[in-house]
Amino acid sequence: MRTIAFFNNKGGVGKTTLVYHVAWMCAELGQSVLAVDLDPQANLTTMFFGEDDLEMLWPEEGENQSILSCILPIVDGTGDIAEARLQQIRPGIHLLPGDLGLSQFEDRLSDTWPRCLDRDKAAFRVATAFHRIIYHAAEDVRADLVLMDVGPNLGAINRASLIASEHVVMPLAPGLFSLQGLRNLGPTLHSWRKSWKQRLDAKPDDLDIPMPTGAMKPAGYVVMQHVERKNRPVKAYQRWVSRIPQVYETSVLLRSSGSTASPESDPNRIGFIKNYQSLMPLAEDARKPIFKLTPADGAIGAHATAVSKCYLDFKNLAHKIVSRTDESSL
Repeated sequence: MRTIAFFNNKGGVGKTTLVYHVAWMCAELGQSVLAVDLDPQANLTTMFFGEDDLEMLWPEEGENQSILSCILPIVDGTGDIAEARLQQIRPGIHLLPGDLGLSQFEDRLSDTWPRCLDRDKAAFRVATAFHRIIYHAAEDVRADLVLMDVGPNLGAINRASLIASEHVVMPLAPGLFSLQGLRNLGPTLHSWRKSWKQRLDAKPDDLDIPMPTGAMKPAGYVVMQHVERKNRPVKAYQRWVSRIPQVYETSVLLRSSGSTASPESDPNRIGFIKNYQSLMPLAEDARKPIFKLTPADGAIGAHATAVSKCYLDFKNLAHKIVSRTDESSL
């Protein structure tokens, strides 16, 4: 099992759309996928489900069928994590739904983080709650891959989410804000790794719970939502794309020299996904990924060609993500 977080502290870069499509494609290629929605906005969950299904997941009365139900015993101070109630989307894809109420866990995570250094067992149970929920859920469905969608911030919820990840994929949109996001993300991940290592060293010997390693290894970046002209990004975007390799190498990989690679040859770039904006409404109506659209869904003519191109884009991306996070390949 490999645990991969998709993370960027800049919103609006297509992160959730990326996780959704990668989950579907990995399942298409024979992988068992557990998608985990750890963004308090729960956008990944709303991509998988329509309003009627969401009402069942988040009922006005009764217990939610989401990540919130797993942590409520901790939030309420009545116990430890509860078993995850996974939703099977299709053979090969299970979802641990998100919840807008997840944000109420933020303060609890912040308060307990420093107490781990005091060898406080209860603090470790809180800090590792996400990891343990995911660990047991992935075992239950025998998941090969865990794909985590996390929110665009550097708060306590994301810190707890990221220490539960072995690898991190960074979706980027060509622009100043994404570059600045990379400059923030790299040092933050380094700090979180170091801080979690200190807490692992302080863990009580008799605390018998699954503990994350907090590896958070950078697996590469994916450039999203660019506009093409004659199969190349328009000039306004190209200047930002050309700066990504150097910023990624110095800020994320913490290599002082910096990359001199071109965007096309940069080994850290694992994908360059076209803006399929015209197809998104069709995919949303059909409740399926773009590359699964059919003529019955309205994908005809030029749309049909774009669907085929999208399939190849995400197939190549899925292969690269798996090869970057495991010695074997799909």
